[in-house]
Amino acid sequence: MPAIDIKDGKCVRLTQGKMDAETVYSDNPLEFAKKWEDEGAKLIHLVDLDGAIEGMPKNKDVIKNIFTSINTPVQIGGGIRDIETIEYYLNFRAVQRIIIGTKALEDPFVVKDACKRFPQRIAIGIDAKDGFVATHGWVNVTSQKAIDLAKRFEDMGVACIIYTDIKRDGTLQGPNINATRQMVREIKIPVVASGGVSSILDIEALKDTGVEAVVVGKALYTGAVDLKEAIRIAKPKNRL
Repeated sequence: MPAIDIKDGKCVRLTQGKMDAETVYSDNPLEFAKKWEDEGAKLIHLVDLDGAIEGMPKNKDVIKNIFTSINTPVQIGGGIRDIETIEYYLNFRAVQRIIIGTKALEDPFVVKDACKRFPQRIAIGIDAKDGFVATHGWVNVTSQKAIDLAKRFEDMGVACIIYTDIKRDGTLQGPNINATRQMVREIKIPVVASGGVSSILDIEALKDTGVEAVVVGKALYTGAVDLKEAIRIAKPKNRL
């Protein structure tokens, strides 16, 4: 899944989740949404970074423009902390999944309610540093272990866990294979890996852990990974 992170209306990539360590790739994120669609993306991973910090959507106009201008399904996260916001996003045809992050730790009953109302449309974003959950746009590192948090949602009907290793994210140093494999082994929910992908070899290694999919960000923007090739490599062998 190609990632599009939006900050101040622009398409950016952060290093280790630091809001002051950004690289701007476009003043118009829609350009990249269309590019990834043209290159065969099956699902685009879209994050409102300002929303994650502020606790509410902050780039609505830019995001709405993407929703209404492409045909590729999108999963959206960043500042989604109540049912009203979930309903707002799901009213757009393009939105396939909603990603709940901070609120999943603070109030799991919101997740339970959302999953009941919107079966298989809710993903849980778990961002971790040294195995512990980070919240509020990765600003606060908690004492909650990432795997323990994931286990809370096993019987709620969430679509997947999107597991991001903050230390690797945006560094192009390779993903945390061991932590990802452990997450896959210890929970029953499908896992989507995110953070640190630097090459096609990383995608092959993550595929071997049993993840459902891989989110790729900076490696696509720098040209280190070709999206068409990445999709070909990631495709399960039993699919035509």
